[in-house]
Amino acid sequence: MQRLYDFLRRHPTWVDSFWALVLLGFSSLWIANDELHAHSRAAAVPLALALSAVVALRRRMPEKMLLLGILVGVLQLVLDVQANPGDFAMLVIIYTVAANGARWASRLAFAGGLVASTISTLRWPNESEGQWADAVSAVFLAVPFLLAWVIGDSLRTRRAYYAELEERAARLQREREAQSKAAVAAERARIARELHDVVAHNVSVMVVQADGAAYVLDASPEQAKQALETISTTGRQALTEMRRLLGVLRTGDDGGGEYVPQPGVDQLTDLIEQVRGAGLPVAFEVAGESRPLASGVELTAYRIVQEALTNTRKHGGPEAHAKVRLTFGDGDLSLLIEDDGRGAQQELYEGGGEDGQGQGLIGMRERVGMVSGTLDAGPRPGGGFRISAVLPVKAAR
Repeated sequence: MQRLYDFLRRHPTWVDSFWALVLLGFSSLWIANDELHAHSRAAAVPLALALSAVVALRRRMPEKMLLLGILVGVLQLVLDVQANPGDFAMLVIIYTVAANGARWASRLAFAGGLVASTISTLRWPNESEGQWADAVSAVFLAVPFLLAWVIGDSLRTRRAYYAELEERAARLQREREAQSKAAVAAERARIARELHDVVAHNVSVMVVQADGAAYVLDASPEQAKQALETISTTGRQALTEMRRLLGVLRTGDDGGGEYVPQPGVDQLTDLIEQVRGAGLPVAFEVAGESRPLASGVELTAYRIVQEALTNTRKHGGPEAHAKVRLTFGDGDLSLLIEDDGRGAQQELYEGGGEDGQGQGLIGMRERVGMVSGTLDAGPRPGGGFRISAVLPVKAAR
Protein backbone atom coordinates (compact mmCIF):
# COMPACT_ATOMS: atom_id res chain seq x y z
CA MET A 1 0.00 0.00 0.00
CA GLN A 2 2.82 2.38 0.78
CA ARG A 3 4.37 1.80 -2.64
CA LEU A 4 0.99 2.46 -4.28
CA TYR A 5 0.58 5.63 -2.24
CA ASP A 6 4.05 6.85 -3.22
CA PHE A 7 3.31 6.08 -6.87
CA LEU A 8 0.07 8.08 -6.76
CA ARG A 9 1.85 11.00 -5.14
CA ARG A 10 4.44 11.02 -7.91
CA HIS A 11 1.75 10.96 -10.63
CA PRO A 12 -1.03 13.33 -9.54
CA THR A 13 -2.24 13.88 -13.13
CA TRP A 14 -3.05 10.19 -13.42
CA VAL A 15 -5.20 10.38 -10.31
CA ASP A 16 -6.96 13.49 -11.59
CA SER A 17 -7.53 11.82 -14.96
CA PHE A 18 -9.20 8.87 -13.24
CA TRP A 19 -11.64 11.15 -11.44
CA ALA A 20 -12.19 13.08 -14.67
CA LEU A 21 -13.31 9.86 -16.33
CA VAL A 22 -15.66 9.15 -13.43
CA LEU A 23 -17.12 12.65 -13.75
CA LEU A 24 -17.47 12.19 -17.52
CA GLY A 25 -19.37 8.95 -16.89
CA PHE A 26 -21.90 10.68 -14.63
CA SER A 27 -22.24 13.50 -17.16
CA SER A 28 -22.85 10.96 -19.93
CA LEU A 29 -25.62 9.30 -17.90
CA TRP A 30 -27.25 12.69 -17.37
CA ILE A 31 -27.05 13.55 -21.07
CA ALA A 32 -28.50 10.19 -22.06
CA ASN A 33 -31.35 10.09 -19.56
CA ASP A 34 -32.40 13.68 -18.94
CA GLU A 35 -35.09 15.32 -21.07
CA LEU A 36 -33.08 17.83 -23.08
CA HIS A 37 -33.75 19.68 -26.25
CA ALA A 38 -31.84 18.41 -29.24
CA HIS A 39 -29.56 21.44 -29.46
CA SER A 40 -28.94 21.39 -25.68
CA ARG A 41 -28.03 17.69 -25.80
CA ALA A 42 -25.62 18.31 -28.66
CA ALA A 43 -23.98 21.22 -26.82
CA ALA A 44 -23.80 19.29 -23.53
CA VAL A 45 -21.38 16.70 -24.97
CA PRO A 46 -18.38 19.00 -25.69
CA LEU A 47 -19.09 20.95 -22.49
CA ALA A 48 -18.93 17.73 -20.47
CA LEU A 49 -15.64 16.84 -22.14
CA ALA A 50 -14.27 20.30 -21.34
CA LEU A 51 -15.30 20.02 -17.67
CA SER A 52 -13.63 16.61 -17.44
CA ALA A 53 -10.45 18.16 -18.88
CA VAL A 54 -10.66 20.82 -16.15
CA VAL A 55 -10.50 18.09 -13.50
CA ALA A 56 -7.77 16.12 -15.29
CA LEU A 57 -5.41 19.08 -15.72
CA ARG A 58 -6.29 21.11 -12.64
CA ARG A 59 -2.93 20.63 -10.91
CA ARG A 60 -0.80 21.07 -14.01
CA MET A 61 -2.47 24.27 -15.23
CA PRO A 62 -4.76 25.60 -12.48
CA GLU A 63 -5.13 29.15 -13.83
CA LYS A 64 -5.85 28.02 -17.40
CA MET A 65 -8.31 25.40 -16.21
CA LEU A 66 -10.11 28.06 -14.15
CA LEU A 67 -10.52 30.21 -17.25
CA LEU A 68 -11.73 27.15 -19.18
CA GLY A 69 -14.26 26.41 -16.45
CA ILE A 70 -15.55 29.99 -16.56
CA LEU A 71 -15.84 29.76 -20.35
CA VAL A 72 -17.81 26.53 -20.03
CA GLY A 73 -20.13 28.19 -17.52
CA VAL A 74 -20.78 31.10 -19.86
CA LEU A 75 -21.49 28.69 -22.75
CA GLN A 76 -23.95 26.78 -20.56
CA LEU A 77 -25.86 30.00 -20.00
CA VAL A 78 -25.82 30.91 -23.68
CA LEU A 79 -26.63 27.41 -25.00
CA ASP A 80 -29.24 26.67 -22.32
CA VAL A 81 -27.44 23.67 -20.83
CA GLN A 82 -28.73 23.46 -17.24
CA ALA A 83 -26.69 22.58 -14.19
CA ASN A 84 -25.58 18.95 -14.34
CA PRO A 85 -23.14 16.54 -12.62
CA GLY A 86 -20.28 17.85 -14.76
CA ASP A 87 -20.52 21.20 -12.99
CA PHE A 88 -18.89 19.53 -10.00
CA ALA A 89 -15.66 20.40 -11.82
CA MET A 90 -16.33 24.03 -10.87
CA LEU A 91 -16.02 23.18 -7.18
CA VAL A 92 -12.84 21.23 -7.83
CA ILE A 93 -11.11 23.99 -9.80
CA ILE A 94 -12.13 26.68 -7.27
CA TYR A 95 -10.54 24.61 -4.48
CA THR A 96 -7.42 23.92 -6.56
CA VAL A 97 -6.86 27.55 -7.53
CA ALA A 98 -7.43 28.74 -3.94
CA ALA A 99 -4.84 26.22 -2.72
CA ASN A 100 -2.19 26.34 -5.44
CA GLY A 101 -2.99 28.98 -8.03
CA ALA A 102 -1.88 32.55 -8.44
CA ARG A 103 -3.42 35.19 -6.23
CA TRP A 104 -5.37 36.81 -9.06
CA ALA A 105 -6.81 33.44 -9.99
CA SER A 106 -7.77 32.78 -6.37
CA ARG A 107 -9.62 36.09 -6.17
CA LEU A 108 -11.34 35.41 -9.49
CA ALA A 109 -12.43 31.97 -8.27
CA PHE A 110 -13.82 33.50 -5.07
CA ALA A 111 -15.86 36.04 -7.04
CA GLY A 112 -17.03 33.37 -9.48
CA GLY A 113 -18.18 31.14 -6.65
CA LEU A 114 -20.23 33.99 -5.17
CA VAL A 115 -22.10 34.84 -8.37
CA ALA A 116 -22.38 31.40 -10.03
CA SER A 117 -25.38 30.21 -8.04
CA THR A 118 -27.19 33.53 -8.40
CA ILE A 119 -26.70 33.59 -12.17
CA SER A 120 -27.79 29.95 -12.42
CA THR A 121 -30.95 30.66 -10.45
CA LEU A 122 -31.80 33.69 -12.56
CA ARG A 123 -31.15 31.77 -15.78
CA TRP A 124 -33.23 28.73 -14.78
CA PRO A 125 -35.76 29.88 -12.16
CA ASN A 126 -38.12 27.44 -10.47
CA GLU A 127 -41.43 28.91 -11.56
CA SER A 128 -43.50 26.64 -9.32
CA GLU A 129 -41.81 27.76 -6.06
CA GLY A 130 -41.69 31.52 -6.56
CA GLN A 131 -38.98 34.16 -6.19
CA TRP A 132 -38.47 33.66 -2.46
CA ALA A 133 -37.62 30.00 -2.97
CA ASP A 134 -35.27 30.93 -5.78
CA ALA A 135 -33.42 33.37 -3.48
CA VAL A 136 -33.05 30.74 -0.76
CA SER A 137 -31.90 28.20 -3.33
CA ALA A 138 -29.28 30.63 -4.66
CA VAL A 139 -27.91 31.16 -1.14
CA PHE A 140 -27.67 27.44 -0.42
CA LEU A 141 -26.09 26.72 -3.80
CA ALA A 142 -23.42 29.35 -3.10
CA VAL A 143 -22.33 27.63 0.14
CA PRO A 144 -20.47 24.69 -1.53
CA PHE A 145 -18.53 27.09 -3.76
CA LEU A 146 -17.52 29.25 -0.80
CA LEU A 147 -16.56 26.21 1.27
CA ALA A 148 -14.38 24.92 -1.56
CA TRP A 149 -12.57 28.25 -1.75
CA VAL A 150 -12.18 28.56 2.05
CA ILE A 151 -10.75 25.04 2.36
CA GLY A 152 -8.31 25.64 -0.49
CA ASP A 153 -7.19 29.02 0.88
CA SER A 154 -6.74 27.52 4.35
CA LEU A 155 -4.54 24.81 2.86
CA ARG A 156 -2.46 27.47 1.10
CA THR A 157 -2.06 29.39 4.37
CA ARG A 158 -1.09 26.27 6.30
CA ARG A 159 1.39 25.24 3.62
CA ALA A 160 2.98 28.70 3.71
CA TYR A 161 3.14 28.55 7.51
CA TYR A 162 4.85 25.16 7.47
CA ALA A 163 7.26 26.37 4.80
CA GLU A 164 8.14 29.35 6.98
CA LEU A 165 8.68 27.07 9.96
CA GLU A 166 10.96 24.82 7.92
CA GLU A 167 12.91 27.80 6.63
CA ARG A 168 13.24 29.18 10.15
CA ALA A 169 14.37 25.81 11.49
CA ALA A 170 16.95 25.54 8.69
CA ARG A 171 18.16 29.07 9.43
CA LEU A 172 18.45 28.32 13.16
CA GLN A 173 20.35 25.14 12.35
CA ARG A 174 22.77 27.09 10.16
CA GLU A 175 23.21 29.67 12.90
CA ARG A 176 23.77 26.95 15.48
CA GLU A 177 26.40 25.30 13.29
CA ALA A 178 28.08 28.67 12.73
CA GLN A 179 28.09 29.35 16.46
CA SER A 180 29.45 25.90 17.14
CA LYS A 181 32.25 26.42 14.63
CA ALA A 182 33.01 29.82 16.15
CA ALA A 183 33.10 28.28 19.63
CA VAL A 184 35.47 25.55 18.41
CA ALA A 185 37.74 28.12 16.77
CA ALA A 186 37.74 30.30 19.89
CA GLU A 187 38.49 27.34 22.13
CA ARG A 188 41.32 26.17 19.90
CA ALA A 189 42.81 29.63 19.92
CA ARG A 190 42.54 29.70 23.70
CA ILE A 191 44.20 26.27 23.98
CA ALA A 192 46.93 27.40 21.63
CA ARG A 193 47.65 30.47 23.74
CA GLU A 194 47.87 28.37 26.90
CA LEU A 195 50.17 25.83 25.26
CA HIS A 196 52.21 28.73 23.99
CA ASP A 197 52.70 29.80 27.59
CA VAL A 198 53.58 26.22 28.59
CA VAL A 199 56.25 26.00 25.89
CA ALA A 200 57.59 29.45 26.72
CA HIS A 201 57.82 28.53 30.41
CA ASN A 202 59.68 25.30 29.64
CA VAL A 203 62.12 27.14 27.39
CA SER A 204 62.67 29.72 30.13
CA VAL A 205 63.49 26.90 32.54
CA MET A 206 65.96 25.47 30.04
CA VAL A 207 67.70 28.83 29.68
CA VAL A 208 68.02 29.26 33.44
CA GLN A 209 69.35 25.74 33.89
CA ALA A 210 71.81 26.20 31.03
CA ASP A 211 73.13 29.42 32.57
CA GLY A 212 73.46 27.66 35.93
CA ALA A 213 75.25 24.69 34.38
CA ALA A 214 77.71 26.97 32.61
CA TYR A 215 78.38 28.82 35.89
CA VAL A 216 79.09 25.71 37.99
CA LEU A 217 80.59 23.51 35.25
CA ASP A 218 84.18 23.79 36.53
CA ALA A 219 83.47 24.11 40.25
CA SER A 220 80.70 21.49 40.62
CA PRO A 221 80.44 19.01 37.74
CA GLU A 222 77.67 17.06 39.55
CA GLN A 223 75.42 20.12 39.71
CA ALA A 224 76.16 20.85 36.07
CA LYS A 225 75.21 17.25 35.15
CA GLN A 226 71.95 17.54 37.08
CA ALA A 227 71.15 20.82 35.32
CA LEU A 228 71.81 19.22 31.92
CA GLU A 229 69.45 16.35 32.79
CA THR A 230 66.80 18.89 33.73
CA ILE A 231 67.37 20.69 30.42
CA SER A 232 66.99 17.40 28.55
CA THR A 233 63.71 16.48 30.30
CA THR A 234 62.28 19.96 29.96
CA GLY A 235 63.27 20.10 26.29
CA ARG A 236 61.43 16.87 25.54
CA GLN A 237 58.34 18.23 27.22
CA ALA A 238 58.65 21.48 25.29
CA LEU A 239 58.89 19.59 21.99
CA THR A 240 55.79 17.55 22.84
CA GLU A 241 53.77 20.64 23.73
CA MET A 242 55.06 22.44 20.65
CA ARG A 243 53.69 19.66 18.43
CA ARG A 244 50.34 19.99 20.12
CA LEU A 245 50.48 23.74 19.78
CA LEU A 246 51.07 23.51 16.04
CA GLY A 247 48.18 21.05 15.79
CA VAL A 248 45.57 23.39 17.30
CA LEU A 249 46.91 26.82 16.41
CA ARG A 250 44.80 28.46 13.70
CA THR A 251 45.73 32.13 13.89
CA GLY A 252 48.78 33.97 15.15
CA ASP A 253 48.58 35.59 18.56
CA ASP A 254 50.98 38.37 19.42
CA GLY A 255 49.58 38.78 22.90
CA GLY A 256 52.96 39.69 24.33
CA GLY A 257 53.40 40.00 28.06
CA GLU A 258 55.12 37.69 30.47
CA TYR A 259 54.69 33.98 29.89
CA VAL A 260 53.72 32.10 33.05
CA PRO A 261 53.23 28.37 33.73
CA GLN A 262 49.66 27.16 33.28
CA PRO A 263 47.78 25.38 36.08
CA GLY A 264 47.92 21.62 36.47
CA VAL A 265 46.71 18.78 38.67
CA ASP A 266 48.48 20.17 41.74
CA GLN A 267 46.35 23.30 41.55
CA LEU A 268 43.05 21.39 41.60
CA THR A 269 42.93 21.56 45.39
CA ASP A 270 43.01 25.36 45.27
CA LEU A 271 40.38 25.37 42.50
CA ILE A 272 38.01 23.17 44.49
CA GLU A 273 38.47 25.32 47.58
CA GLN A 274 37.49 28.35 45.51
CA VAL A 275 34.38 26.56 44.25
CA ARG A 276 33.45 25.53 47.77
CA GLY A 277 33.86 29.11 48.88
CA ALA A 278 31.43 30.14 46.13
CA GLY A 279 28.75 27.92 47.70
CA LEU A 280 29.02 24.59 45.85
CA PRO A 281 29.86 21.57 48.04
CA VAL A 282 32.49 19.47 46.25
CA ALA A 283 33.93 16.11 47.26
CA PHE A 284 37.45 15.58 45.94
CA GLU A 285 39.20 12.21 45.71
CA VAL A 286 42.52 11.11 44.27
CA ALA A 287 43.20 7.43 43.59
CA GLY A 288 46.41 5.83 42.46
CA GLU A 289 49.97 7.03 42.80
CA SER A 290 50.19 10.75 42.09
CA ARG A 291 53.10 11.74 39.90
CA PRO A 292 54.20 14.60 37.63
CA LEU A 293 52.71 14.51 34.14
CA ALA A 294 53.29 16.32 30.87
CA SER A 295 52.26 19.96 31.11
CA GLY A 296 49.64 19.71 28.36
CA VAL A 297 47.91 16.74 30.05
CA GLU A 298 47.87 18.49 33.42
CA LEU A 299 46.47 21.64 31.83
CA THR A 300 43.76 19.62 30.06
CA ALA A 301 42.75 17.89 33.29
CA TYR A 302 42.61 21.19 35.16
CA ARG A 303 40.47 22.89 32.51
CA ILE A 304 38.01 20.01 32.30
CA VAL A 305 37.43 20.05 36.05
CA GLN A 306 37.24 23.85 36.06
CA GLU A 307 34.66 24.03 33.27
CA ALA A 308 32.56 21.18 34.68
CA LEU A 309 32.37 22.76 38.14
CA THR A 310 31.66 26.18 36.66
CA ASN A 311 28.68 24.83 34.74
CA THR A 312 27.43 22.95 37.79
CA ARG A 313 27.61 26.12 39.87
CA LYS A 314 25.77 28.12 37.21
CA HIS A 315 23.10 25.67 36.17
CA GLY A 316 22.90 22.96 38.82
CA GLY A 317 20.57 24.80 41.17
CA PRO A 318 20.99 25.98 44.77
CA GLU A 319 20.99 22.48 46.30
CA ALA A 320 23.50 20.89 43.93
CA HIS A 321 26.48 18.85 45.11
CA ALA A 322 29.49 17.83 43.03
CA LYS A 323 32.10 15.10 43.16
CA VAL A 324 35.53 15.10 41.51
CA ARG A 325 37.63 11.94 41.30
CA LEU A 326 41.12 11.65 39.79
CA THR A 327 42.56 8.20 39.14
CA PHE A 328 46.22 7.79 38.20
CA GLY A 329 46.59 4.62 36.12
CA ASP A 330 49.65 3.03 34.62
CA GLY A 331 49.19 4.74 31.27
CA ASP A 332 46.34 7.18 31.73
CA LEU A 333 44.71 9.72 33.99
CA SER A 334 40.96 9.26 34.56
CA LEU A 335 38.67 12.12 35.50
CA LEU A 336 35.13 11.78 36.83
CA ILE A 337 33.05 14.86 37.62
CA GLU A 338 29.46 14.33 38.71
CA ASP A 339 26.72 16.54 40.15
CA ASP A 340 23.13 16.01 41.31
CA GLY A 341 21.82 19.37 40.13
CA ARG A 342 18.27 19.56 38.82
CA GLY A 343 18.75 22.64 36.64
CA ALA A 344 21.71 21.46 34.57
CA GLN A 345 20.85 20.64 30.96
CA GLN A 346 23.10 19.14 28.35
CA GLU A 347 22.49 21.96 25.86
CA LEU A 348 24.02 24.44 28.33
CA TYR A 349 27.24 22.47 28.15
CA GLU A 350 27.06 21.96 24.40
CA GLY A 351 26.22 25.59 23.75
CA GLY A 352 29.29 26.81 25.56
CA GLY A 353 27.50 28.24 28.58
CA GLU A 354 25.79 31.56 28.92
CA ASP A 355 28.91 33.60 28.55
CA GLY A 356 29.80 32.02 25.20
CA GLN A 357 33.49 31.88 26.10
CA GLY A 358 34.08 28.19 25.42
CA GLN A 359 32.63 26.75 28.65
CA GLY A 360 31.10 23.40 27.83
CA LEU A 361 31.50 20.18 25.97
CA ILE A 362 32.87 21.85 22.84
CA GLY A 363 35.94 23.04 24.73
CA MET A 364 36.29 19.80 26.64
CA ARG A 365 36.20 17.70 23.49
CA GLU A 366 38.80 19.93 21.83
CA ARG A 367 41.12 19.64 24.81
CA VAL A 368 40.68 15.89 25.21
CA GLY A 369 41.17 15.38 21.47
CA MET A 370 44.37 17.40 21.66
CA VAL A 371 45.95 14.78 23.93
CA SER A 372 44.30 11.82 22.10
CA GLY A 373 41.98 11.08 25.01
CA THR A 374 38.30 10.13 25.26
CA LEU A 375 35.36 12.02 26.74
CA ASP A 376 31.95 10.74 27.81
CA ALA A 377 29.33 13.23 29.02
CA GLY A 378 25.60 13.10 29.62
CA PRO A 379 22.77 13.30 32.16
CA ARG A 380 22.86 11.01 35.18
CA PRO A 381 19.91 8.75 36.05
CA GLY A 382 17.76 10.60 38.55
CA GLY A 383 19.14 14.03 37.67
CA GLY A 384 22.41 15.83 37.38
CA PHE A 385 25.26 15.53 34.92
CA ARG A 386 28.29 13.28 34.56
CA ILE A 387 31.57 13.89 32.75
CA SER A 388 34.17 11.18 32.38
CA ALA A 389 37.51 11.65 30.61
CA VAL A 390 40.49 9.38 30.09
CA LEU A 391 43.79 11.07 29.18
CA PRO A 392 46.74 8.96 27.97
CA VAL A 393 49.84 10.08 29.85
CA LYS A 394 53.52 9.46 30.25
CA ALA A 395 55.17 10.39 33.48
CA ALA A 396 57.51 13.36 33.27
CA ARG A 397 61.14 12.37 33.70
